[in-house]
Amino acid sequence: MKEIHKRSVLNRLKTARGHLDAVIRMTENDAYCPELMKQMSAVQGSLERASRIVLRNHLETCVAAAMVAGRTDQIVDELMDALRFDRTITAPGPELAMTAESLS
Repeated sequence: MKEIHKRSVLNRLKTARGHLDAVIRMTENDAYCPELMKQMSAVQGSLERASRIVLRNHLETCVAAAMVAGRTDQIVDELMDALRFDRTITAPGPELAMTAESLS
């Protein structure tokens, strides 16, 4: 991993860990639910930002090298497999979430 990306990912992961520790403490202390939800969103946001940086690093390094080596199909398959777990990419957007009522 490129050093600049590594530092950025580690910073975001450590931030997420701090937020998660706060969520655990708040839960143990019966904190107000909306406050818990805000902290949980902060954890998710930090993890999503870290994931985007890892993706960028992968595209800049591994994907570029694989394409030069002629392994485009393999690298695309690997990337698609990894991205299937990312709901921000694979979840249907509002335009795809059609119901019977919206079609009539």
